[in-house]
Amino acid sequence: MARIVVVGAGVGGLATAARLAATGHQVTVFERAGTVGGKLGRYTHDTPAGSFHFDTGPSLLTLPEVFHDLFEATGAKLDEYLDLVPLDPIVRHVFPGGGPALDSCADPVEFATRIGAAFGDRAAADWQRLWRRAARVWNASSRDILRRTVDSPRDLASLAWRVGDLAAIAPGRTLRGLGRRHLSDPRLRMMLDRYATYTGADPRRAPAALVAVPYAELAFGGWYLRGGLGTLADALLTRCLDLGVVVQTDATVTRIDATGGRVHGVRLAGVNAPVPADVVVANVDALTVYRDLLPHPRRLAGLTDRSLAGFVLLLGVSGSTGLAHHNVFFPRDYDAEFDAIFGDPGRGVRARPAADPTVFVTVADDPMVRPAGHEAWFVLVNAPRQGTAAGAVDWRRPGLADAYADRVLDVLARRGMDVRDRLLFREVRTPADLDAATGAPGGSIYGTAGGLLRPANRGPANGLWLVGGSTHPGGGLPMVTLSAQIVADEIGPAW
Repeated sequence: MARIVVVGAGVGGLATAARLAATGHQVTVFERAGTVGGKLGRYTHDTPAGSFHFDTGPSLLTLPEVFHDLFEATGAKLDEYLDLVPLDPIVRHVFPGGGPALDSCADPVEFATRIGAAFGDRAAADWQRLWRRAARVWNASSRDILRRTVDSPRDLASLAWRVGDLAAIAPGRTLRGLGRRHLSDPRLRMMLDRYATYTGADPRRAPAALVAVPYAELAFGGWYLRGGLGTLADALLTRCLDLGVVVQTDATVTRIDATGGRVHGVRLAGVNAPVPADVVVANVDALTVYRDLLPHPRRLAGLTDRSLAGFVLLLGVSGSTGLAHHNVFFPRDYDAEFDAIFGDPGRGVRARPAADPTVFVTVADDPMVRPAGHEAWFVLVNAPRQGTAAGAVDWRRPGLADAYADRVLDVLARRGMDVRDRLLFREVRTPADLDAATGAPGGSIYGTAGGLLRPANRGPANGLWLVGGSTHPGGGLPMVTLSAQIVADEIGPAW
């Protein structure tokens, strides 16, 4: 039996702790915040009409089998803890120009029919060809990448990919290039581009292999958890406690002790004595690990290309708007949005809030999260990370957050969804707030910008492991949960 310390009680940390405890290890989790869940945050706003409850992080659960596997591996059943609600549409896409919206769904035949009805038979045929390619990419990724350690470019190069897999993955091609090659309708290209933002990347630079992301969502479905996605954190915490995991909140790890090439424990703020450990699992951003907890210049050097962040509005809206659960309102010029968010430091062009951004609106049809006759809106806009460098924006600058909130509401109004005179309240969350609340450097949602190769799960010292969205296999709830499975399998059982 190993003494294992998990740093951070996000989904990756809790999932790893539960798996390791179920196989006989002694596990302690230290969380800097007062609650568990990490980026799977929640917020409640009370009004005379009643209480509004918001998920302030992920709003969609995909690849449900990953979570079924997790709970079964720890001796439980997922449906004993969580109520999964399938979504149709998964996402409603509203395009510029006033044409028809497109509702995605988990039935590929039905979705192709919807594309044909909205954009014509050629567009439907284009999508079906892309879908077949996406299936090959997904199958290769799922088989060779998502459930095993990938520590270096050499590991990727050595994978026994079939020739057909390599042709589908298209090394060197971008997601934007793949869309232009396969899709004649610009609205479908726009929809495909959006999936690069799932990994925090610019579609003009993101690898074509990210076509596996829409495949995973549309092949296996999108799901809502009744009561909100935050109930996943509650369920994982319960599993951990039932398995004997010690979870300490308001406990900040300041350093990982590692001498002689292996870890020995961690240091806590305000505590003189070190906490001994045979194994340390870090569920914090890899940048934080190698900059602050266990300084390592070589590992740190590859972590400067940060993902995009998010600007969020939490709105209490009176009445019903008829929106789907997930809605995307696209701009006329998608490239202008990416130009703004990422900037071009090499040419002296600073990042800035997009003037006409894509707006994501989540509205859960769930009486558990809002008073009767009202809606709780989670509004998300892609945004530059917090900071003062050329590729960032100082969101703490007085007046900036409120002014940009006004602009986002104006953009929604221009796109036919004006709720400015129906607001009971609005709360603003900037990348600076996410940084402060979760320790995500700069408020970058996915750590380093998306790609096939992320920071390795295996740390530079024996006994150090990394899990979470900033490390392999990537961001998003299922990938974070798979990182926990990878690490727990590598550590192995206590017996």
